[in-house]
Amino acid sequence: MKHLIILCGLLLFLQSADAQKKQTKKQTPPPSKGTTAVSQPTVNPQKGFVVIETSMGNITIQLNDSAAPKHSANFRKLAKDGYYDSTTFHRVIPNFMIQGGDPNSRAGERHTHGMGGPEYRIDAEIGLPHDRGVIAAARQGDQINPQKMSNGSQFYITVVPTNFLDGQYSVFGKVVDGMDVADKIVAVPRDPRDNPIEKVVIMKMTVIE
Repeated sequence: MKHLIILCGLLLFLQSADAQKKQTKKQTPPPSKGTTAVSQPTVNPQKGFVVIETSMGNITIQLNDSAAPKHSANFRKLAKDGYYDSTTFHRVIPNFMIQGGDPNSRAGERHTHGMGGPEYRIDAEIGLPHDRGVIAAARQGDQINPQKMSNGSQFYITVVPTNFLDGQYSVFGKVVDGMDVADKIVAVPRDPRDNPIEKVVIMKMTVIE
């Protein structure tokens, strides 16, 4: 009799455990379809950047599409097309800026450096201040260019704040990495025209978007 009671108790326990297991299984929600198959989108933190690879190191620029959309789009296109490849920083002035982007600087006579560019100009987009490390478009003087339109390719990077240029030139981005390289470039020996005696070459530009 004692064994029967134990056996009956064991059967009741097993039945109860089995029922609990079925109930638990029934209440557990199935995984969402595709949960394991769908990966998270890749986020690129460097979107909107251009890396300028020079013979003295790399300078990374962040373009400001909202403040200067025309200049940013133009710079991005020229960089993608390889327009700047093998050009130089043809003008360096300590405590001021470094200037580049002239196709004449590839092989032309030094006195022509700073006179070249594509056969178009860009409407002025003036508004951002000339802090240290900004990139802005070069242009002809007000006497022949009162609209302050920019050269189609030439640009400069400031190595100090140059607020006396505010309201005069179109700033379209800033240096986010490699200001030490710009500081080295601006300090190289130069001739009376502020052209580096030894070429500082822009080997290529890479657009990251």
